[in-house]
Amino acid sequence: MRKLTCIISLVAFTGLSACGDTFGEQALIGAGAGTATAAVVGGNLAAGAIVGSAANVIYCKEFSTRC
Repeated sequence: MRKLTCIISLVAFTGLSACGDTFGEQALIGAGAGTATAAVVGGNLAAGAIVGSAANVIYCKEFSTRC
């Protein structure tokens, strides 16, 4: 079960690489991916949304050529 959870989490975090064109899109896509990941692993959905949103915005700002 733990291995399955890790695989699903990795797939969900891969969705963070789909950045979006604007700051709002980046935050929304990240929040969605974070919420989905939190739901899969049984975590706090609000925390997942916040972490996912921040992670995607930071990723897109740091690696804008990969988006």
